[in-house]
Amino acid sequence: MKRLLAVSAVTLTVAGVVIVAARAQAPATQPRPDAKSIVFRGDRFKPLTWNEMTPAQKTMVEHLVAGPRAGANGPFNVLLRSPEMGDIAQQFGASMRFNSSIPPKLNEMAIIITARFWTSQYEWYAHHRAALTAGLSPAIADAIAAGKRPAGMQKDEETVYTFCTELLNTKHVSDATFKMTKDAFGEKGVVDLIGVMSWYQMVSMLLNTDRYPLPDGVQPELKPLN
Repeated sequence: MKRLLAVSAVTLTVAGVVIVAARAQAPATQPRPDAKSIVFRGDRFKPLTWNEMTPAQKTMVEHLVAGPRAGANGPFNVLLRSPEMGDIAQQFGASMRFNSSIPPKLNEMAIIITARFWTSQYEWYAHHRAALTAGLSPAIADAIAAGKRPAGMQKDEETVYTFCTELLNTKHVSDATFKMTKDAFGEKGVVDLIGVMSWYQMVSMLLNTDRYPLPDGVQPELKPLN
């Protein structure tokens, strides 16, 4: 009987750890807005209202609010101009942000490295905060914002930084960098890093082309790099 109780206690403890870990990796729970009431923002691309949308655009918005983001800030007003492509793109983006094999802290690190590369102010504004919430050191984020290699990185952080910056800046990765990244995260992890950078490069281009506005009262955080 005692042995049975002990096994049951261990089982419950393990299950609890699994549940906590799963919650830590899941998107934050928030009230889901009504698709018809979404208020888009934009600059060069006029923010669309529900009544102005085509059936394909409405379908894309419905998929957005039903997905893990539960909202439509960022590039989606622009993507509505090509809703069939935009709907596929937003699903890919959700997969790369919320279902990557790369741990959330490192995934957000890759995102802000990409935002810095493109000087994408809204992308940085949103994901700088997400990176800090996921556990990235403010000093590391500040160095990335300044275009400098951060000091004091952990080994996995250094691997992500080296892979991402090398691929962005040289358009290639060396054999040594590829091996280091594969050893750390496996082949799936290498592809997931490329995937998240690819999505957020697209996001950066969409936002920068639109001149997507920051929230009222927020100043740009990224300075031009020489």
